[in-house]
Amino acid sequence: MKKDFISIHDRTPAEIAALLDLAARIKGEPERWRTKLAGKTLAMIFEKSSTRTRVSFEAGMYQLGGLAMFLSSRDLQIGRGEPISDTARVLSRYVNGIMARTFSHETVTELARHASVPVVNGLTDRLHPCQVMADLLTIREVFGRLSGLKLAYVGDGNNMAHSLMFGGAKTGLSVSIATPAGFEPLAEIAEQARADAAESGAAVTVTRSVAEAVAGAHVVYTDVWASMGQEAQAEERRAKFAGFTVDERVMELADPTAIFLHCLPAHRGEEVSAAVADGPQSRIFDQAENRLHAQKAILVSLMS
Repeated sequence: MKKDFISIHDRTPAEIAALLDLAARIKGEPERWRTKLAGKTLAMIFEKSSTRTRVSFEAGMYQLGGLAMFLSSRDLQIGRGEPISDTARVLSRYVNGIMARTFSHETVTELARHASVPVVNGLTDRLHPCQVMADLLTIREVFGRLSGLKLAYVGDGNNMAHSLMFGGAKTGLSVSIATPAGFEPLAEIAEQARADAAESGAAVTVTRSVAEAVAGAHVVYTDVWASMGQEAQAEERRAKFAGFTVDERVMELADPTAIFLHCLPAHRGEEVSAAVADGPQSRIFDQAENRLHAQKAILVSLMS
């Protein structure tokens, strides 16, 4: 039976731990995996521009011995009105897996519903699970564990906040989200994450106080205030997010050993100061590298 990777919430804690272990093994001995997906092909559907997602998946498939095919929505018939279900069925006749980076979450879930090959969520307006697998790998590399730590997310309650809550809840990593009023994560996501956290011993909290969220945190995380598709709201959001910049003052509220993470691209001087993004606590480029290793683990688990 095919399995997809749509949401961390769909996976058991044991499955998430196994994927992180696999990612660490692949990162440590990349040559051992050079032919693991030999002869396999991944179709990559992009509705949104991308640096990290496209390059890490494409390089990852090549390094595993397979082929990745970049498919812009402008190039596919899906961009001219072909039903997603037809696209899923046709691609399933050609390839061994599909990765999609889309605006609507329903696009990915419909692809998964109709495809007969595994589908990977490369990002939607609701979730960004591959990024969070890289984040968890990075945190584990720094601290040697996930359970019992605290992550503070400061900013928009967006797809990153949603997937971080799920990732923390599955691994025993407590997650505290600080957003301005009106920008909280979806209540249903928070409820699902808290149910997961009850089993792992983690806590999931949402607050409007940056100080409350960051106090004692081992990881401080932020994202852009206006995501792709929200460019028209950028000026309005800058005003509403005043006081939510992760700067040196905010980092001083965290645990002395705390690290800073950002899924990138970063707007220095907005959601994060240059002193933090480029400072000694920052692990943003280790985190970006780990997209490659985490996604290779996902691809191996689904397609080998």
